[in-house]
Amino acid sequence: MVEKLTPDICVIGGGSGGLSVAAAAAAFGVPVVLIERHKMGGDCLNTGCVPSKALLAAAKRADTARHSGAFGVTAQNVTIDFRAVHDHVHEVIGAIAPIDSTERFTGLGVRVVNGDAKFKDRRTVTVGDQFEIRARRFVIATGSTPAAPPIEGLDQGPYFTNESIFNLTQRPKHLLIIGGGPIGLEMAQAFRRLGSEVTVLEAAAPLAKDDPECAAIVLAQLERDGIVVRRGVKVTKVTTTAATASATIEGAGGDETIDATHLLVATGRKATVEGLGLEAAGIKYDRSGIGVNRKLKTSNSRVYAIGDVAAGQPQFTHAANYHAGLVIRNALFRLPVRVNKDVIPWVTYTEPELAQTGLTEAEARKRRIKIRILRWPYHDNDRAQTERETHGHIKVIVKHNGKILGATIVGAQAGELITAWTLAIAQGLNIRAFTGIVLPYPTLSEIGKRAAIDFFTPRLTRPLLRRIIGWLRIFG
Repeated sequence: MVEKLTPDICVIGGGSGGLSVAAAAAAFGVPVVLIERHKMGGDCLNTGCVPSKALLAAAKRADTARHSGAFGVTAQNVTIDFRAVHDHVHEVIGAIAPIDSTERFTGLGVRVVNGDAKFKDRRTVTVGDQFEIRARRFVIATGSTPAAPPIEGLDQGPYFTNESIFNLTQRPKHLLIIGGGPIGLEMAQAFRRLGSEVTVLEAAAPLAKDDPECAAIVLAQLERDGIVVRRGVKVTKVTTTAATASATIEGAGGDETIDATHLLVATGRKATVEGLGLEAAGIKYDRSGIGVNRKLKTSNSRVYAIGDVAAGQPQFTHAANYHAGLVIRNALFRLPVRVNKDVIPWVTYTEPELAQTGLTEAEARKRRIKIRILRWPYHDNDRAQTERETHGHIKVIVKHNGKILGATIVGAQAGELITAWTLAIAQGLNIRAFTGIVLPYPTLSEIGKRAAIDFFTPRLTRPLLRRIIGWLRIFG
């Protein structure tokens, strides 16, 4: 017998964005149904952000142990127990999982339904032959899945994606990675520092989305780590077995084959829209995802799409959470909202980290904005010297009047340091705000303040200012 539910909001997808909408709506006393077909917590918890950062943390400990001689600390015979690394990653997932669990959300007042959601019509969703949900509003938060490129042989043998790489219990001898974006390079550094040989193949430029000047610093470190990054290469064929992997690439001198033991495909992600019955609901979509307006509404005004599944939106966990907040404001309180992608930061968690918020230099120039660029290096920061973390710098993009448009930080703890600049851009602050702030000494955050002060340095040499100071000296 079909159970009929009539909530105010039906959320499809139990990842970060969907869980945020469900929890917020329930907190306001709104009846909510949440549909999840697989694991609560979605990609971020189970196969994405959490396991990748846990693996990187293990790799960092190994690298620190090997390279602490400058501090007077020498570790002998550093060994990697890769099974224990695997266990560490999954223990972290297990520690966070209760926060996203069915039990917790049921306790919050959310009705959680397990199964595949499919639209029956413009305002009705079914879950198999068990549930029929007729809601006032729907929120599609189904996320994305790894996208496999059209390479000959890829579908003929086993390969890893971010959904399976964290299940490895034995260290790969030689990991071949197709894709030089953030996921590919984070995994490259992690496995290299854990003892694997690593080769990365990228068709264009690695970290192409980021400021090239700052990305170059990350790539230089990867090279020092012993990672081979081949850029501008086209992979024409792959061959994989349970114990080997090889890729054929086109080169100026002819085809070349690269042999390895394991293959990781990290060439981007695609929106999860299959099986949702979007046509029945009058929801327009294409290969990039579900079309949304600035309120995140689809072509069916009763339905929102958030996070990775929304076409044209950044594919980050925090972007999905940002979208969730906008949906709650609009759906529950009828407040006007508008997506602003310029306030969504992103971080590549290599070492050094690479963080970006607002406009890059290239984006600002493309918009024909008259800008000034402010920089300050890590090596001129006292805390960076004490930690021997002196590679990197901050790069701030401001208008001629000092309004902050964007910032890129490459260096230690860049992901933490970018927060203040994200707030500044969201609040429309002037660079002057950073010159007056009192910061604890010694901290890496002083790098940003020094860059801000540099905005005013040219004015200090103006003759008029010198004459005013000279005139004031007359009065003692």
